[in-house]
Amino acid sequence: MTDNALSTAVATRDNSPRNMIAQYSNDFATVLPSHIKPDTWVRLAQGALKKGTRLQNGRTELEVAAANNPSVFMAALLDAARLGLEPGTAEYYLTPRKVKGKLEILGIVGYQGIIELIYRAGAVSSVVAECVYDNDTFRYQPGRDEVPDHQIDWDIKDRGKLRLVYAYARMRDGAVSKIVVLNKADIARIRKSSQGADSEYSPWTNHEASMWLKSAVRQLSKWVPTSAEYVREQLRAVRDVQAEGNTADRIQQDRTNGAVQVPIGDIDSIIDGDIIDAEPYDAAVESPVEEAGDAPSEVEKITDEQLKTMRKLLANWKYGNAAERLEYLQSQFGDEIQNEKDLDAARAEEFIEWLQAEQARPAAGGAE
Repeated sequence: MTDNALSTAVATRDNSPRNMIAQYSNDFATVLPSHIKPDTWVRLAQGALKKGTRLQNGRTELEVAAANNPSVFMAALLDAARLGLEPGTAEYYLTPRKVKGKLEILGIVGYQGIIELIYRAGAVSSVVAECVYDNDTFRYQPGRDEVPDHQIDWDIKDRGKLRLVYAYARMRDGAVSKIVVLNKADIARIRKSSQGADSEYSPWTNHEASMWLKSAVRQLSKWVPTSAEYVREQLRAVRDVQAEGNTADRIQQDRTNGAVQVPIGDIDSIIDGDIIDAEPYDAAVESPVEEAGDAPSEVEKITDEQLKTMRKLLANWKYGNAAERLEYLQSQFGDEIQNEKDLDAARAEEFIEWLQAEQARPAAGGAE
């Protein structure tokens, strides 16, 4: 083999998606939660590329899609790593999709991934999510039944078509969360809002039951603590308790020195997970998009300047039109993003900073 041929072979090998994952292993280790071993996660990510349809050239569709746009592929993996989810599994799907006639990778959080994030918060002891088929027996009346009564005839050959899906959580204190029940019409609305749902590569086409489950679990996540919010509340509560403790110490010292004692209020214990008492769930009204009224205070929307900057940065990754940008934003923030302007200013600023940092980084092995 000539020197030029050898150099070409080495370059091709180094630019392969599998080796790109290895080259960026330190970056993944930086963002992965501490309970996940980086080496194990990297091997899982590399193995995920071998799943799926194998083409005539011997490579899988995922390998081809990852090689066609390495930047988007690495962004999907970084998103999975940041969430601490396993790529290429029901926790975090890696799916090929066509952009301008070429396959690219689309990362999608699966229903098991949402459940994992709920468990990780620490307030929930169990999550139940089940699909109901035509030949199943299902009964649930809000206000009368604590949990749904779902009976399955396991000896039947065919349970029929998907009819309903439900999800709920049991908290560590024994309480039951909101019961989420979605019917075919609810699922149809959610599916319609998902970009590329009818694509041959979409999980809606290949994993329909899983996407029904994801729709229910995503709604459930609004009613139970999520990982990020719960940890923040715990830390805030700990700081409050410590502050109260320091105040108590100072008051006791003042009392010992003869100073006047100041009454101390009761110190609240750390909440183990509240059940939100809100209006009854109405699937016809409730949608994947968070209602503005859900927030305790008004959220500042993305600014025109942020929108302009974000569009320019996404164009650098070949997301030139609104449909392509929206699909990528949904892969990063979920189906609740129905328009670029749905991003709030804070998330938009973080996303812009991340895009700028990623695009400023030299591509591994000369990759795009």
